[in-house]
Amino acid sequence: MDSIKLYFLTFFVFFLVDIVWLGVVSKNIYSKYLGHLMAPNVNWVAAIIFYLLFIGGLVFFVVHPALLKESLQYAILAGGFFGLIAYATYDLTNLATLKDWPITITLIDLAWGTFLNAATAGITYVAAQRFL
Repeated sequence: MDSIKLYFLTFFVFFLVDIVWLGVVSKNIYSKYLGHLMAPNVNWVAAIIFYLLFIGGLVFFVVHPALLKESLQYAILAGGFFGLIAYATYDLTNLATLKDWPITITLIDLAWGTFLNAATAGITYVAAQRFL
């Protein structure tokens, strides 16, 4: 399987799902709890670097192994676990080190990170099986 195509497919799926969450669903939630910390504009360089690195990890640790195993179940479960670990790294560190970090945001982010990565890995797996 072409790794570059797989990377871009995963990137596309992840970005589409995450942008709906960030731009529509959760926008008011983050403003409510973290508005005092939010920058007036997104730092796109940092955001793009994050997406490029994170997708590389998702492909390397989850999507590619799932395709080798020919297992949609592996893609979904490993994707969810990868997302939980990654989002927990950020949110639990913030909860441990930042004054008044809202536990509500931590719980929302952990659920979202788990779902987002399980869904991305599962959708990418199915699309790659059919189209790549």
